[in-house]
Amino acid sequence: MTAIVRTTDVSAPHDVVWDVLADFGRLASWAHTVDHSCLITEQPDGPGAARRVQVGRAVLIERIVTWDPDTALGYQIEGLPGIVRSATNTWALAPTAAGTTVTLTTEVDCGPTPPQRLIAKAVARKLAEASDGLIADLARHLEDAS
Repeated sequence: MTAIVRTTDVSAPHDVVWDVLADFGRLASWAHTVDHSCLITEQPDGPGAARRVQVGRAVLIERIVTWDPDTALGYQIEGLPGIVRSATNTWALAPTAAGTTVTLTTEVDCGPTPPQRLIAKAVARKLAEASDGLIADLARHLEDAS
C-alpha cells in the first residue's frame, strides 16, 4: 500500500468543513475539476453511500467506507485502471484554535511485487495531484462561503 498525505489549515470551524464534505453528492459544487457528481444510492451518507463522479471523460464511483461525523470521511475509488487493486481517499478533520486542520490521505494498492509497488507510487502521485486540487478547492469554497 502506498499512501500520500496532504494537509492544510482553514479558518472555518470543523463542523462547517464536515457539512461540505458530508454532502457527498455535491462534490461538483466546490471541486472545480469535477464536471459532474451525484449520488447513486438512496442512502445519502454513511458507509455504503456512493456517488458517481465525472472528471473529463473519466467516470469514477466513490463509495463511503469510513464515516465518523465531524472527524473522518473515507471512500473507495472505483473505475481506475485495472492495475489498481484498490484506492481510497480519507478526509480527516481536527479542530484548531483558528479553525480546522484538514488532512486528505490517498492510499493505493497495486499488489505486493516490486513492479506493482512502483506502479502504485506513480498512481498515488497522480491521485495526490488531484488531492492537492481538492484541498485547495475546499479551502477556497469555505473562504467564499464565509
